[in-house]
Amino acid sequence: MGTNRVDKFPSPPFYPAKRKQRSKKPKVQVLGLSSRRRCKEEDEGKDMELKNLKLYLENQSIVEENEKLRKKANLLHQENLALMSEFRKKFPHLDRFSSTLFLLHNKH
Repeated sequence: MGTNRVDKFPSPPFYPAKRKQRSKKPKVQVLGLSSRRRCKEEDEGKDMELKNLKLYLENQSIVEENEKLRKKANLLHQENLALMSEFRKKFPHLDRFSSTLFLLHNKH
């Protein structure tokens, strides 16, 4: 009697999809230009940090040396004042001369 359309055109057989086999070649990451630029910028940044650290340490060393020299200069100034005082006591008749020396010395 009536034929069913499905009977006329049977569905194709079902075959499960095959999995693609992985390539046996080792995967190698190729850096693009942006990756290379990023690496270069990171290297330059590390170089700048290293230079900055070296300059900081050099600066600290200079500050410490400056402080030592300042203390030494202060001690020499105190010693000079003490010697001038002794000089005035020993040679009171040269008081005018020593006062002039003292004034000249303290201007600098």
